[in-house]
Amino acid sequence: MLMTQTRRRFLTTLSLAGAGALVRGPPALAAEGALETTTVRLVKTASICAAPQYVAEELLRAEGFTDIRYVDTPSPEVPAAIARGRVDFGMHYASGLVRNIDAGEAVTLLGGVHVGCFEVFGSKAIRGIADLKGKSVGVPALGSPQHLFLAVIAAQVGVDPNKDVNWVVSPSIKPMQLFVDGKIDAFLGFPPEPQDLRARHIGHVLVNTAVDRPWSQYFCCLLTANREFVRKHPVATKRALRAILKRADVIAREPERTARSLVEKGYARKDDYEYVHQMLKEIPYGQWRDYDPEDTVRFYTLRMNEIGMIKSNPQKIISQGTDWRFLRELKKELKA
Repeated sequence: MLMTQTRRRFLTTLSLAGAGALVRGPPALAAEGALETTTVRLVKTASICAAPQYVAEELLRAEGFTDIRYVDTPSPEVPAAIARGRVDFGMHYASGLVRNIDAGEAVTLLGGVHVGCFEVFGSKAIRGIADLKGKSVGVPALGSPQHLFLAVIAAQVGVDPNKDVNWVVSPSIKPMQLFVDGKIDAFLGFPPEPQDLRARHIGHVLVNTAVDRPWSQYFCCLLTANREFVRKHPVATKRALRAILKRADVIAREPERTARSLVEKGYARKDDYEYVHQMLKEIPYGQWRDYDPEDTVRFYTLRMNEIGMIKSNPQKIISQGTDWRFLRELKKELKA
C-alpha cells in the first residue's frame, strides 16, 4: 500500500510539472496576494484553436480557482458575452476584438496566445488573393471573423473588399461545404477545416497565416477579459492568464497528449483526432513571448480603418481596450 501511494504521489507530481512547472508556483502566488475570487468562467466555442483555455483546468486549480466553469458561447458572440459579464475570459480573433472595442464593448485585451490558426483556400481558378476580384467568397456572416480577416487580406493586395468581392453569406451551410461543392471560389477556414481539406486534396492554400507574411508576424487569437472583472480582480486576472499561457507552452511540447485530452473532454470528435493533432503541431503555441500583442492591435486597427470597417485609430483602441501589465510580468516570470 505504501509503495502504491508513493508511486501515485510521484506520478501526480510528474504530471503537474509537465503541465506547467507548478513547483515554482507558490512563491509567486504569495507575492501577489490572495485571490479576490475563486470562481472563473471561460467561453466554450467550436473554435478548436482555443485549446489552451479548454485544457487549462488543472493549472487554473493550481492557481487557486476552485469553481471553474466553461460556458457554451457561439464564436461570433464571444466578445459580447465577455463584455456583458456572462463570462470572464475567452480567446477570440484579433480583427473581431478590434471591431468590438471600436463599438464600445467593455472588453480588455490581455495578451496574444498564438499566431497562424487560419488559412485561405481557393479553387483551381484562383492563383492568389488578387484573383479574388469579381469572385465569390464564402463567409458565415458579414462582420464574422472570417469576413473581417478576409477583407483585410484582400485589401492588402489592392482588392477592395467592399466593391470587388462577391461575399456569399451562408448561415445554414458552412462555407467549407459550399467550397467543396464548387459553389464558391474561396473561403477562409479555421481548424480543423484546413487540415481536412489538405488531407482530401481539395482546393489549394492561398494564405497560410502560420508561415506567410505579414500574417505570421501577428497574433490571430488574443485572450480577452471582462473589463470590470480586470478592475475588481487583478490577482485573479493575472493567475488566469498565467494558467492559459503555461498551458500553451505545454501544448507546444505535447500536442499528442493535448489532442487526446480535447477528444476526451468533448471539444473534438474522435474521428477528428488526427486533424486536431496535426493542428496542434502546426500552430506555434509556444511563441506567445516572441510577439507584441500591441503590434497586432495596431496592425488590424489600421487596416480595418483604411477600408471603413471601424472609425477608431490605433491609439484609441489600445488605450480603451488593452491592459498589458499582467503579460509583461508573466514574460519575466516564465522565461524558461
